[in-house]
Amino acid sequence: MTVVTEADSDMIRLGDVAKTFLMHLQDGMRLPVVRDVTFEVKAGECVVLGGPSGAGKSSVLKMIYGNYRADAGHILVRDRTEWIDVASADPRRILRLRQFTIGYVSQFLNTIPRVSALDIVTAAARHSGLEQVEALASARHLLARLNVPERLWSLPPATFSGGEQQRVNIARGFAARHPVLLLDEPTASLDDKNRAEVVSIINSRKKQGAAILGIFHDDDVRATVADRIVDISSFAA
Repeated sequence: MTVVTEADSDMIRLGDVAKTFLMHLQDGMRLPVVRDVTFEVKAGECVVLGGPSGAGKSSVLKMIYGNYRADAGHILVRDRTEWIDVASADPRRILRLRQFTIGYVSQFLNTIPRVSALDIVTAAARHSGLEQVEALASARHLLARLNVPERLWSLPPATFSGGEQQRVNIARGFAARHPVLLLDEPTASLDDKNRAEVVSIINSRKKQGAAILGIFHDDDVRATVADRIVDISSFAA
């Protein structure tokens, strides 16, 4: 842990990060993914991870979020006045980061059965520290903006179409208003109208100072939101 200085605008810093998977079902074969991954993400910018499928883009996101452990290097995330190294932090500290600092949005929705879409999105906002009234207002605003019909809000998303579930998941991810956002193909399979809404939400969060690191399948979305592109294939192991 190190203290943040007033001059710091970085929110994420990766230095010499490496990852290798151990294939237990393949006689312990080791599969190198990335090495020496080094870049930073500043407040108010969106950095996009580029490179072909299998280059390790999602693995990098998951290491920053703490789902995967890095084998080497440091992954610093700014948590208010201090830097936390996710590569070495204990699980409880990582959970605190996820609650207040790091949001993760993927194209897949995993929820508790029978919990309504509105409650799912509201709970995400409440968990990050918003009061109930503000959390509920944020949830309603995002569900409406992402064109989830209001008649569905009181229903569990398991009954929704795949596109509706995806939009609920996106609403949940943005409702919490984390200062750091990790986006893993959030616009995949969305139609043009909803893709444009997600782009608009991303740009709004950038203006509010969020540091965003994302993977985007759509070339037009990537070109619109990216301030910089980091080619992960340049860090191939």
